[in-house]
Amino acid sequence: MKERTKLFYLIALYLMAYFIPWAHPVIRQSGMEAFMMLQEYAREHVLTCLIPAFFIAGAIAVFVSQASVLKYFGAQASKILAYSVASVSGTILAVCSCTVLPLFAGIYTRGAGIGPATAFLYSGPAINVLAITLTAKILGWQLGLARAIGAIFFAVITGVLMSVIFKKDDAARTTGQIYVPDEEDKGRSLFQDGIYLLTMVLILVFAAFAKPSPDSSGLWPAIFSAKWYITVFLLIALGWMLKAWFKKEECVNWVESTWGFMKQIFPLLFGGVIVAGFLLGRPGHAALIPEHYIQSLLGGNSLSANLFASVAGAFMYFATLTEVPILQGLIGAGMGKGPALALLLAGPALSLPNMLVIGGVMGVKKTAVFCSIIVVLSTFAGMIYGVIAV
Repeated sequence: MKERTKLFYLIALYLMAYFIPWAHPVIRQSGMEAFMMLQEYAREHVLTCLIPAFFIAGAIAVFVSQASVLKYFGAQASKILAYSVASVSGTILAVCSCTVLPLFAGIYTRGAGIGPATAFLYSGPAINVLAITLTAKILGWQLGLARAIGAIFFAVITGVLMSVIFKKDDAARTTGQIYVPDEEDKGRSLFQDGIYLLTMVLILVFAAFAKPSPDSSGLWPAIFSAKWYITVFLLIALGWMLKAWFKKEECVNWVESTWGFMKQIFPLLFGGVIVAGFLLGRPGHAALIPEHYIQSLLGGNSLSANLFASVAGAFMYFATLTEVPILQGLIGAGMGKGPALALLLAGPALSLPNMLVIGGVMGVKKTAVFCSIIVVLSTFAGMIYGVIAV
C-alpha cells in the first residue's frame, strides 16, 4: 500500500470519528448492528465455512494447472469443449474480478476466440468456491444453487452471443495460438487429485451442515447428529493423503496459497460486514437506511426492481465476498428474492473499473455489448427465480 493511500485512510478515519454523530439513537443503533453482524459472521460462518473454503481455494490454485485449462481456449480447440471449460474455469483460475482481468487479456490477445474468452471473463468472478459456499451458507442453499447454475449458463450464453455478434471481427483476429507452458509431472494421478479435493469439499459440507428444522425426519437429523464424527474421519483421511501422496514442498505451497487468500479476503470481508451492518442492519433489525426505501426500489419481483438490481450491481464494485453481507442486509430490509439473484449474477462479474479495463482490451463496442448481455440476462433470471422461489 502506498504512503499516500495510507494517509488517505487515516484522514478518512479521523473525519468519521470527528463528524459522525454517534450520540444520535439511529447512529448508535446502526453501529451496534454493524458489530452484532460481525459477531454473527465470526461465530457462525468463519470456522465451519470460510476456513475450509479457503483451504480448497488454496489447493485449487496450487494443484490444478492453469496450463491444462488455458490450452482449451485456442482458435483450434473444439467449441463445445472450449465453452464447457470456460463456463466452470472460474472455480479453478480466479477468485475475484481483479484476478481474472489479466488472465482474460492474456488469452484474448494471444488468439482465444471472443466467445470462450468472454465466457471465461464472466465465469471467473461469478462462480468461485468461496462465493458460492458463503452464498449458500448465509442466504440459503436455494439462492446459492441458483447463483451457481445461473453463472454457468450465463457464461455459455454470453460467450455464444458474443461469438455470433462479432463473428467477422473474430475470424479476422483469431489467427494466433496461445502460449501454454509445459506441465510438470506431479507424480500423482488425476484420480488422486480428485479424491483429495473431494475430501476437502466433503469436510466443508459436513462441518457447515445446518441444524434441520424440528419437523424434519429421516436422513437430515441423522446426518446432523453425526456431522462431527464424519468430519473428524474425513480430516484423518485428508492427513493420510497429504502424508502419502504429496511432497513437503507442495504442502507448504498449499498453506502459503491459502494464507494469501486469507490475507487478501478477510479484511475486505470483515470491512464489508461492518459497512453492510451499519447501513442495512441484520434481518429484522433496522439500521441507518430505512426499510421502506429498499422495499420501494427492490421489493417484489417486478421488471423495474430486477432491472434496477442488475444495473446497480453492474456498476458497483464488490470486493470479494462482500456482496453476501450486503445482500443479507438488503434482503432483511425487504429486497425480493428475484432482484437478489439478479444482483448476484451481475454484480461480482462487472463493475465500472472492470468495464474500463475490458474496454481497453477488446474495445468499447464489444464491452458495451458484453455488459448489456449480462444485465439483460440477470434481469430475466431474477424475474424467473422470483416466480419459482415464492
